[in-house]
This record gives sequence, C-alpha cells and structure tokens, in this order.
Amino acid sequence: QLQLVESGGGLVQPGGSLRLSCAASGSLDAYAIGWFRQAPGKEREGVSCVTSANTDINYVDPQKVRFTISRNYAANTVLLQMDSLKSEDTAIYYCAATTRWCTNDWRDFGSWGQGTPVTVSS
Repeated sequence: QLQLVESGGGLVQPGGSLRLSCAASGSLDAYAIGWFRQAPGKEREGVSCVTSANTDINYVDPQKVRFTISRNYAANTVLLQMDSLKSEDTAIYYCAATTRWCTNDWRDFGSWGQGTPVTVSS
C-alpha cells in the first residue's frame, strides 16, 4: 500500500502562508491526491484534489484564491499552497490517495498520511 507523508504544517499568523507537501513511498502519477483537514470536534472535510490527469479541484476555496494544489512530478510530491490563512483554517491536514476520480468524501481514499497540524493564530 502506498505510504504517504505530509510536511510543512506549523503555526502562522492570520493572513500568513504555508505550503504543505505530500510525499510517497511510490510514484504518485497514477493516483488522484486529495488534501483533507479535520478541526477539533468537526468532520473531516475535503480541501482540494488533483487528478491523475493533473486537473485540480478546490472544495473550500472554489475560486482558487487562497488554496492552490499542484503536482511536482520531479520530486514526486503534491503541494498545497495556502495563502491569506484564517483562524478557521486551523486543523490537522492530511493527504490521501485514490486510484479513482477526485471526490471530497474521505471514504473514497484508501491511503493516508499521518497528518500535519496547521494553527492559525496571533
């Protein structure tokens, strides 16, 4: 099974930026990769997803103003650039892989990383 590892989380002030990275034990090219987040006491929600054909979908930021997902094929990673962060973006962020199409339902994804915490606070 594909092993995923997230990195890049941390503490940032409101309005700041972070770039999360998802690395894997094998090639990510054939997988749709999703970023999800889960805040304390809340359901896990889809943030963004990129298909194996490199089409991206944003669920929490449909205008793609604050969150941008991208693949780095050379490094075999999927990045989530997060700008203009707000306190409500505070959560554990996870990347996940599926051999099917992108969805914002975490149950459609079979491989998960351990998560990286993001805290937006002054």
